[in-house]
Amino acid sequence: MIKFGKLAIAALLASTALNPAAQAKEVFKHVLLISVDGMHEVDLQRYVKGHPSSTFAYLVKHGLNYTNAHTSLPSDSFPGLLAFMTGASPKTHGVFYDDTYDHTLFPPGSNCVGNPGTEATYFEALDYDLNKLDGGGPAGSDHIDPANLPMRLTNGRCDVVYPHQYLKNDTTSIMEVIHAAGMRTAWSDKHPAYEIISGPSGKGLDELYAPEINSTTVLSVAPQLVPTPQAGDDWTVNPVYTRFYDNLKVTAVLNWIDGFDHTGTTTVGVPAIFGMNFQAVSVGEKVTADGYTDANATPSAELEKSLDFVDNSLGKMLTELQKHGLLHSTLVIVGAKHGQSPIDVSQLHMLKGSTNPRLLPGHADVVDPVDLLTAGGVTVAQETADDVSLIWLADQTQVQKAVIILENDKVLNNQARIQTIYSGAALKQQFGNPAQGRTPDIIIQPIHGTIYSKSSSKVAEHGGFSNDDTHVLLVASNPGIEGGVISDEVQNKQVAPTILRALGLDATKLKGAQAEGTMPLPGFEH
Repeated sequence: MIKFGKLAIAALLASTALNPAAQAKEVFKHVLLISVDGMHEVDLQRYVKGHPSSTFAYLVKHGLNYTNAHTSLPSDSFPGLLAFMTGASPKTHGVFYDDTYDHTLFPPGSNCVGNPGTEATYFEALDYDLNKLDGGGPAGSDHIDPANLPMRLTNGRCDVVYPHQYLKNDTTSIMEVIHAAGMRTAWSDKHPAYEIISGPSGKGLDELYAPEINSTTVLSVAPQLVPTPQAGDDWTVNPVYTRFYDNLKVTAVLNWIDGFDHTGTTTVGVPAIFGMNFQAVSVGEKVTADGYTDANATPSAELEKSLDFVDNSLGKMLTELQKHGLLHSTLVIVGAKHGQSPIDVSQLHMLKGSTNPRLLPGHADVVDPVDLLTAGGVTVAQETADDVSLIWLADQTQVQKAVIILENDKVLNNQARIQTIYSGAALKQQFGNPAQGRTPDIIIQPIHGTIYSKSSSKVAEHGGFSNDDTHVLLVASNPGIEGGVISDEVQNKQVAPTILRALGLDATKLKGAQAEGTMPLPGFEH
């Protein structure tokens, strides 16, 4: 039996002969999908070059490496994962971020009384109890407190809107298609709200394991960690904590490969589609003490440890697949929901008043676009901002006035460091019609390096449209695939029909992908 470690990967490399005649078109019994959140293509190339015996090197050698792969726009985790799951963009599935605004819904607990229009929060704010790793709630619950959900009025009836119900009905999740074919589905992610990938029917996921990454449970769950956790710490405070957290999900994936549920106690069979996201790289890129050390994406010591951790974890998964004779019948796809920006921290600019110690002198110089609009007499219902700004207006008839204010600032002082303003016909064409209630009225892409935040704990963010945000790793690997590089631009949403094709299922059942004309990745077209 092959033991895990560098020797295991070396043995896999030696024992798995490349078959030049093999095509990526064959039908597989399983697909293991992994999102290494935050990981750029440049990170993959640097890591493989420096670690030729690594798991990543094995996956590239025995896979199709899509070197020009790009995320959804915006590059947030929610639309990022939904790209993998639906083959569609926010224009079609309707989810622009995990924190948005909807002019047609009602606030939580309102019983649909009063005027519609509310923030739609689909992150940790939905949980029952952030002092519990699972999000709290009654035993056997989905850990989402209905009292925290927005509400929808339909034919005189007022109901809460669960995450999967927030998806537009003209969208289908791969989980729904695979589950309907009688195959098992499983996924692990960072919030209970990720039940959204069940699809509009809510029936796509057989199992979701979603330990709450923002639960303040580090001290109670892992007091032995160094640095010593403090009361109130969540799993994003330090990459050390995040690696421990991610390993909980790695254990779940290994249990699934063994044919158990995520707890390892109940036999359920190996899922046809399963996987997880890693947070350790994303946190390692973000936190002020770590991140990258230069413009060439040289990782800090902690970020390098997070990359090593992910590589070792992937090696464990491959070894477990081989142990059960599943390696050749499993397609492994490794990508990223989003990148992180800026890689070059010297380009970082933040809101006025920021005391972030890694800001260069004079770089706490940004004015929030909302402040400009408010000063100009435009009322903003909500702004969701990271290194992008999504703006919903309280009065949608004020869009033209708002755009004039922003354009004037851009031309004169550009206090908000605006690069591009999306509004009107151009916004409608790419992102959908704001008049339908969901699409932001205005989207601002700031100059590269700008983050609309005063945070002293972060030096990078995602959500924006820059290359650092969107250009991510993507590899589809199996021992029967001859390694190859595909440099044509591809989109993460092409993963969805690729997975169905790989499992021998009908990719045309993905309604959102069909609406957008999303094709499988090159190498999986037939």
